[in-house]
Amino acid sequence: MHMTERPRVLLLIPHLGGGGAEQVVALLARGLSPEKYELHLGLATQARTAPDAMPSWVRVHAMGASRVRSSGFKLLQLVRRIKPDVILSGMFHLNFLVLLLRPFFPRGTFVLVRQNGTVSAALAFGNLPGYTRLLYRMLYRRADRVICQTQAMAKDLADGLGIAEGRLAILPNPVDIEGIRAAVKDNPAPWTEPPSSAPGPHLLAVGRLSREKGFDLLLQALAVVRQQFPLADLAIVGSGPEEAPLKALCRDLGLESYVRFAGHVDQPATYFRDASAFVLSSRHEGLPNALLEAAAGGVPIVALPASEGVCDLLRDQPGAWLAAEVSSEALAASLLAALEVLRPGDRFAHPFIEEFRMARAIDAYEGLIETVLIGTRIDTPSLDLNIQERQP
Repeated sequence: MHMTERPRVLLLIPHLGGGGAEQVVALLARGLSPEKYELHLGLATQARTAPDAMPSWVRVHAMGASRVRSSGFKLLQLVRRIKPDVILSGMFHLNFLVLLLRPFFPRGTFVLVRQNGTVSAALAFGNLPGYTRLLYRMLYRRADRVICQTQAMAKDLADGLGIAEGRLAILPNPVDIEGIRAAVKDNPAPWTEPPSSAPGPHLLAVGRLSREKGFDLLLQALAVVRQQFPLADLAIVGSGPEEAPLKALCRDLGLESYVRFAGHVDQPATYFRDASAFVLSSRHEGLPNALLEAAAGGVPIVALPASEGVCDLLRDQPGAWLAAEVSSEALAASLLAALEVLRPGDRFAHPFIEEFRMARAIDAYEGLIETVLIGTRIDTPSLDLNIQERQP
């Protein structure tokens, strides 16, 4: 790279419009400075994009592979063609592929990978292949930095996989707070559709329909809640492999008329306006964007203690109810505690969300990119890049 050129940054995700990890990287593509960087976005499994999917200054490369693991040759071709100075990959299975291919990248290419969950919990509960731990241990050491969202996630990587502390960075997820609040204000509320035309309370959950998201625990908790709040209903926004079993559980619990599976929704914030509470029912999580977006929308939050990061964020916060343990019984108890004091339309400032404001998060990511490009640590007082035990 000549000193007069902007560094080339290649951001990688499977496709646009996916879950929280894809949304974070898409926000980075929109938010990183085009004056500082020549920005590229690689989409491993997407064949084409709408002309307005990204700002004009972001060059989109839709590789169109059938799945991430099949995109290796196309990814290698792309990297060799555009010769990025920095690659930032945003999901663990894509991270593995990028790090596996790293020896074949042009000399001097820096690789950053973003870890979007707590590794030890994912390995323990996520039904991942047995060799996944070995891949983490072997490949993550090839990254110039592994990006985590919380101290707890970083410490988990350092302790569990032996990742050197100097290779770990703790950066906040970017959250488009203004965009979310505008979506809440400007969109008609979907709750007016059946089955949610009743007075409520209306519970909202957002996420992939997979076991780690704990929607089975939420349905069991809803059955208990409805004994005291017989008009309570639930909307689950998301799609995934557990849809059929969850609908069967709804039938078994007699909840068919009170639960709506909304499928994938481009802007879950449209559900925030009339939601009585947002529910995080995950068995394990890093720091989910759905939770942060609900906080940006001011929605009351009821959550299972899915990770140390979630607990640190919500503990003793007004408008947040944190369950004592990961179980349907504890979730039901927290939901009842919240609903007994909440009134229709209650909203909370959730001041912790300011830490994730777009401008601050983008500054943090740009600071990390500059750090690896110049090859030395730079002073970033708003971030703690060291792994330390949280003081009680």
